[in-house]
Amino acid sequence: MNPASPRFSFVVGTTSLAFVVGQLDVTIVNVALPHIATEFSARVATLQWIVDAYTLAFAIFMLSAGALGDRFGSRRGFVMGFAVFGVASLLCGLAPDSLSLIAARALQGLGAAVMLPNSLALLNHVFFDAPTERGRAIGWWTAAGSISIAAGPVIGGLLMDTVGWRWIFFVNLPLCLAGMLLGLRLPETERHAHSHRIDWTGQILVTLALTALIAAVIEARPLGFGHPFIWGGFTLACLLGFAFLRVQQRVPEPTIPLDLFRNRTFNAAVIFGMAVNLTYYGMLFVLTLYLQRVLGYSALHAGLAFLPLTAGFFLSNVISGWVMGRFGRRLPILLGASLDAAGFLLLLSVAGASSHILLFVAFLLIPTGMGLAVPAMTTTVLASVPKQRSGTASAVLNAARQAAGAIGVAVFGSLANGDAAQTISGLREAAWVSIGLLLLAAWGIFKAPMPHVVPAKV
Repeated sequence: MNPASPRFSFVVGTTSLAFVVGQLDVTIVNVALPHIATEFSARVATLQWIVDAYTLAFAIFMLSAGALGDRFGSRRGFVMGFAVFGVASLLCGLAPDSLSLIAARALQGLGAAVMLPNSLALLNHVFFDAPTERGRAIGWWTAAGSISIAAGPVIGGLLMDTVGWRWIFFVNLPLCLAGMLLGLRLPETERHAHSHRIDWTGQILVTLALTALIAAVIEARPLGFGHPFIWGGFTLACLLGFAFLRVQQRVPEPTIPLDLFRNRTFNAAVIFGMAVNLTYYGMLFVLTLYLQRVLGYSALHAGLAFLPLTAGFFLSNVISGWVMGRFGRRLPILLGASLDAAGFLLLLSVAGASSHILLFVAFLLIPTGMGLAVPAMTTTVLASVPKQRSGTASAVLNAARQAAGAIGVAVFGSLANGDAAQTISGLREAAWVSIGLLLLAAWGIFKAPMPHVVPAKV
């Protein structure tokens, strides 16, 4: 299929809309956090939950959503996800207090969890027999989602400066309506003859385990690691995680099919995706606090400071498909990880009056590296499983990435939970952690088997 054809553009544009809407709400709320804190008298831990309630629900429910898409049809899940997301966005905008906002954010995450894996499964279904076009389509799909992550703070800042923070949620309503109407015109995927039972036990166990883990991490600095809530939370998370793995080994249709992890290439790609999300989401949360609390930026100024993220994501995501076609999947992942780590290396120099140029270069390198690596990483995951399991594999990948993002916000936010000096030192500590995680994940990709890809003719 010609990448310039109307059909290519429609399929990629429609499926990308789900990624745009879902990823936009991961970051658009960040620049509004100080204003929400003032209106609701919320502490930093509450702000972390406003971010993580969405990301955590996104991660947890994506596991079942992908499998259900394989069973009942990905188009149906795609349209249903937009409907849930729209209702939840309305509730977020009308929230009277922080607890209501956290609950509505969790419902938003549920809608996003249904949308995203099914959008990628629909894309994979259309282009499965055309590997080159599939790589380019995934590049554009990932570019759209990545740009929306980067554009979130910018759009949020503009809305904050004009109509108020509640409109960062109301803006989703026309997008969700468009997604539902366009989604009905996509071809439905094959439905597979499985029983229609959901692994409710596994779903509940993984929900409780991740919630206990995130709660313990968020409260660790305020309460101290010796507090019963903290060590009890970590202990409970470990016990529930172990119980979850045992259940997955025994049930006929597990929430996470453990046999997927027998593939070293699949494992390396998923771990790399987790490292990318943990470092990016966590650092974005801390940088938002740094720009507004330490440098004194307004919400709009802080949002505009993130503009280099958008340019870096767009250019590198589009180039990644071409690089994959020429050199295979390993090179763009390794090169992307190196650029990403270089951006975090620059952030080690932040201070109470950091150079705009230093921040600009860092904010350009980080998304450029991510945008180059993520499409190749996503293609690697999809290429490592049979076509009929693409929805499940996509769900596992994106659930792992979103869970890692929630952990990143919890960990990095805890490091920067304090005054201006603590914010600066926490940002530096987070940068060191990010560099280490990215280099370790890149080493895993370097050592993993990677089937040869015939270079595309240009």
